[in-house]
Amino acid sequence: MSELEAVKSVIGREIEVFENKFKTSMESRVPLLDIITRYIIKRKGKQMRPMFVFLSAKIFGEINETTYRAASLIELLHTATLVHDDVVDDSNERRGFFSINALWKNKIAVLVGDYLLSKGLLLALNNEEYTLLKIVSDAVKEMSEGELLQIEKARKLDIKEDIYYEIIRKKTASLIASCCACGTASITDNKEIIKKMHDFGTFIGIAFQIKDDLFDYEKSRETGKPNGIDIKEQKMTLPLIYMLNNCSYSEKKSAINIVKNYYNRPDKVSELINKVNNSGGIEYSVNKMNEYKTKALEILYSLPENEARKAMEILVNYTIDRKK
Repeated sequence: MSELEAVKSVIGREIEVFENKFKTSMESRVPLLDIITRYIIKRKGKQMRPMFVFLSAKIFGEINETTYRAASLIELLHTATLVHDDVVDDSNERRGFFSINALWKNKIAVLVGDYLLSKGLLLALNNEEYTLLKIVSDAVKEMSEGELLQIEKARKLDIKEDIYYEIIRKKTASLIASCCACGTASITDNKEIIKKMHDFGTFIGIAFQIKDDLFDYEKSRETGKPNGIDIKEQKMTLPLIYMLNNCSYSEKKSAINIVKNYYNRPDKVSELINKVNNSGGIEYSVNKMNEYKTKALEILYSLPENEARKAMEILVNYTIDRKK
């Protein structure tokens, strides 16, 4: 049994119920919208966000309608941001499927994103789920700020480690934190426990993003060469930041020159990847990732011991051990 199958053995029935509720939450009287939303459902990923919601709830009590609304709200707002991101990035593919903008053009994609956002807001407001709405709205705000901060810093390529953590906390970790906080808030109104689970999700989200950074330096199964996608997109990731902070002035100048001017040249990207590998940046990043995982597990082990907590531990380990 794989890690995700083990997790789904604890909340599999809830995930099935959620899928139907999520489908219903996107329904429209406009035929074109229904065609597009059916396409969105068809290309769903591993469903890690609903898993974090349901496990966070089940650690503290029985899953209820508010829990299902929390999972749907997060998926609606997150899907809206992904649709808009593909337009901003001019991306034609996501998870092996054509993006909405690739199939229906930018104008429709932006309107679909707006529609999903409004459906999420109405789902919360119509059911007076104000706590959930506050948590998720804060996450969307943070995600937007994180993206803009990354764009601002990428222009100068002057990201220091503390700024890097601020970017990934906002961009990636805020959403996982909101999943854990919303799941918990669907069971209890204890602000201290909700905050604790928000912190737990933040630590997992940071570890998750560092793992993503490391994939850039691993050899691709198809080509046998490192991906270097982040370098090609001029993104400053933790292994590269470590290398830049621990090399000579001339090496730093050469590395920044590659990121700025030669990011489309495979030979130059490979040269930079080799420098990062030889700098100790990979080992440093792995250690940092494990530090955040340990912080998350410390919180987890302080919670009630039950099958949901055990499944959450499996999910935490999966975020660090996954192969893609």
